[in-house]
Amino acid sequence: MTVRDWWPDMFNEQASSFGFPLAVDAAGRISASGGDEAIRGKIIQVLFTAPGERVHQPEFGCGLFNLVFEPNDAVLAPAMQFTIGQALSRWLADEIVVDAVHVTSEGEYAVVEIVYTKRENLRQQAVRIQFK
Repeated sequence: MTVRDWWPDMFNEQASSFGFPLAVDAAGRISASGGDEAIRGKIIQVLFTAPGERVHQPEFGCGLFNLVFEPNDAVLAPAMQFTIGQALSRWLADEIVVDAVHVTSEGEYAVVEIVYTKRENLRQQAVRIQFK
């Protein structure tokens, strides 16, 4: 799964609505999403936000994009696993428990799979993201 799968409107030049976490409904009102979609969106926000990017929360994020530009070798996967696990445990601890973070190399791609348990109902979920 790629970022385009989570936020297809962001990559569509014809789009007329906002993506996660807000959307514009048929009546033109702004509505927020919830449930599994909201948690997945929060995970993506943590992954794609670089520390220092947010003014009032300069430590927020994990700087994943900085790691993506590193050589795709045996050191990258453990570094990404550690960085992602620490960031998600820190910033989303009230909503999820991170069970596992797996990073694999598939040619020129790095594939990140995050397995987590929602604190709300103790259901286990997974998010899979592919980077090039």
